[in-house]
Amino acid sequence: MSSTDPAPAADHHLLGAADIRELAAAFGVKPTKQRGQNFVIDGNTVRRIVRAGGVTAEDSVVEVGPGLGSLTLALLEVAAHVTAVEIDPLLARHLPTTVASRMPEKAKDFDLVLSDAMEVTELPGPAPTALVANLPYNVAVPVLLHMLQTFPSIERTLVMVQSEVADRLAAKPGNKVYGVPSVKANWYAEVKRAGAIGRNVFWPAPNVDSGLVSLIRRDPPKTSASRAEVFAVVDAAFAQRRKTLRAALAGWAGSPAGAEQALAAAGIDHKLRGEMLTVEQFAAIAEHKPEAQK
Repeated sequence: MSSTDPAPAADHHLLGAADIRELAAAFGVKPTKQRGQNFVIDGNTVRRIVRAGGVTAEDSVVEVGPGLGSLTLALLEVAAHVTAVEIDPLLARHLPTTVASRMPEKAKDFDLVLSDAMEVTELPGPAPTALVANLPYNVAVPVLLHMLQTFPSIERTLVMVQSEVADRLAAKPGNKVYGVPSVKANWYAEVKRAGAIGRNVFWPAPNVDSGLVSLIRRDPPKTSASRAEVFAVVDAAFAQRRKTLRAALAGWAGSPAGAEQALAAAGIDHKLRGEMLTVEQFAAIAEHKPEAQK
């Protein structure tokens, strides 16, 4: 079925291309590039995202950037509860009405939070066990990391992001796109690519391809260093990613010699670059920061 075919009768509550355009016109919604608004217009795609996220009837799901509700409705088909976080007041005002009209039996299992996701520190309803979202491309990584840090109850995450961002998040050490997002995401979870999404399932169609990323929560590395201390090393190492670790970490350690000392104590060759290190190795470096710099 193409993205413009009418949905089968069993899918009457999901939003197709015509539904999305009708709702947008009725609400006076004009998608903006500033907020990365591209609405999914294909029921098969949102159900695929829900399946890829491993959502079950026991899950309480948090969704960031629900827009007109395409993915929200597909999540409500399966999950016990869905909380959507929306920054756009116009979209936020109308989404509960869309849920109530299309899935009245699930309206009681839906909550909406009008907020910038980066400022959310608590959510209504049960603690979220899953994060499933079509994240705005321009803020995808900081939003993802903020949600994982703020809500440790999130066990599984499935996000749709720009394809290049998906590659960076899922990259392994030694890969040319391995960097800060890769390492920091690995602090929280096992990360892998979970598929690709074409441009024709969106309205308006973006000028980039999208990718799905799966993150399964795991314990952070065993280390005496705090998350903030480890992330400071990561940021320093990739701020000058073409330099060796001895040079790149000089500012963090107070001097090149201090960086070499910390690296030696962590058992890491000072001639390596940050792109070769695992999150566990960055944690080991953080543990050996020269005393004068702590």
